Amino acid sequence: MLESGLIPLIFMVAVAIVALSIFFSFVPVMLWISALASGVNIGIITLVAMRLRRVVPSRIVNPLIKARKAGLQLDTNQLESHYLAGGNVDRVVDALVAAQRADIPLGFERAAAIDLAGRDVLEAVQMSVNPKVIETPVVAAMAKDGIELRTKAKVTVRANIDRLVGGAGEETIIARVGEGIVSTIGSSNSHKDVLENPDLISKTVLNKGLDAGTAFEILSIDIADVDVGKNIGAQLQTDQAEADKRIAQAKAEERRAMAVAQEQEMMARVQEMKAKVVEAEAQVPLALAEALTSGKLGVMDYYNLQNIAADTQMRQSFGHPGDKPDHDSPDRKE
Repeated sequence: MLESGLIPLIFMVAVAIVALSIFFSFVPVMLWISALASGVNIGIITLVAMRLRRVVPSRIVNPLIKARKAGLQLDTNQLESHYLAGGNVDRVVDALVAAQRADIPLGFERAAAIDLAGRDVLEAVQMSVNPKVIETPVVAAMAKDGIELRTKAKVTVRANIDRLVGGAGEETIIARVGEGIVSTIGSSNSHKDVLENPDLISKTVLNKGLDAGTAFEILSIDIADVDVGKNIGAQLQTDQAEADKRIAQAKAEERRAMAVAQEQEMMARVQEMKAKVVEAEAQVPLALAEALTSGKLGVMDYYNLQNIAADTQMRQSFGHPGDKPDHDSPDRKE
């Protein structure tokens, strides 16, 4: 009898425990008690409604407690709407608290817009209080005398809360500062002027208003290091001279090739003329034979021609003593 009476009791206790577990898991009673103890008047129904809207109550209540303790007048609707928009409620509240402590005018709507824009609003507030130093990479530029200078600068910037939404970032600041350094060095008549007065770069770059349209305000630009690089002017002149030399060599080679080709052409023409002379000389005996046959030339006339040819050859041998007489010539007289 006793065991049969305990079974329903145990069952009822188990059901009660399960029901309480479900109730406390769905209704954040402890969070509600913590909010009341912190002076935040929020209803238990409001917390249940957050569950129904798929909002984690602790993500709203804990930042709200923090804001109320800091003296900020925020309500659950503002925090919940920002949470549903995909923002970081805790980060926004921390930024508002930091801005209030630093006496920086920053409202919830502006902070929420900055957070939804993808920027770290807390870091922006901290940067407004404690400026950040951005170190540029080594920037190489050439002065008018052809000497290269390699410069590194440190840019001290402070976040501009009003321009955080839609303003350019650190990459733009670095690019603009590098452009200003190149322009300043490039306009210097001598690299010695820059080495003697490095602050010339800082003053010139600051006067350009490089922080326009950015999310930062440039406080100072300090030249950290200036090194002398290569003599670019001399190197360019050397490269130009080498290029001119190669062009002259190419033109000379072209003229030589044309001269060789012309020489070969002349030699071929000489051989062609010689062949024509030999061909013409071969016609002489045939013409003599035809003249003898037709009676237009007598035998004595032929001998007279032979004597004249032999006499001409003898005179030529006297005029050129170094030449050997042609003993095999068919026109030589026996």
